[in-house]
Amino acid sequence: MKSSETAILVVAGHMGPGPDHWQSRLISKLSSARLVEQADWVHGSLPVAINALVEAVAAAEKPVVFVAHSVGATLVAHSIAALTTRGVIDKVRGAYLVVPPNEVALRGLTGIDPVFASVPREPLPFPALLVATSNDPHSTMEDSAELALAWGAQLVEAGEAGHIDHRSGHGPWPEGMMRFAGFLSKLPA
Repeated sequence: MKSSETAILVVAGHMGPGPDHWQSRLISKLSSARLVEQADWVHGSLPVAINALVEAVAAAEKPVVFVAHSVGATLVAHSIAALTTRGVIDKVRGAYLVVPPNEVALRGLTGIDPVFASVPREPLPFPALLVATSNDPHSTMEDSAELALAWGAQLVEAGEAGHIDHRSGHGPWPEGMMRFAGFLSKLPA
């Protein structure tokens, strides 16, 4: 697939993407990318967040590819049942999942709905690539590998890149964007 042939839905993490976050840069560079807005990026409930994601998929006029960071990757997994029930799961062609936190980290996030911490372990019904780092403060490589296996996602190790956010020096993230382009190119139309 080409980016112009898809609706790239950017699913941000707990605090939302800042203006310099690599997800915000992706949105500014690709006309087919848009942020899945949340009513409350810090204290939002899981059911409300799931509904926002499902509504974004339902409104998409092209096949959907998720680009999710941190808690956003967890939200994608939590949304599978609702996407299926709503009858829009077949619109989703793939998910690029970057550094999902482990359950311990999820429980420690201030203000987040505690239900987020019960991470689904069922295989995702579409191709997925999970990017993990060897020094992510919110997950170990072992936890990421276990999650990738449970979700049926391809695991990619991104080295010592922290949580791939502004704190780890990632506004621009050219390596990640090149990897996303490669992932996207292999998805069926």
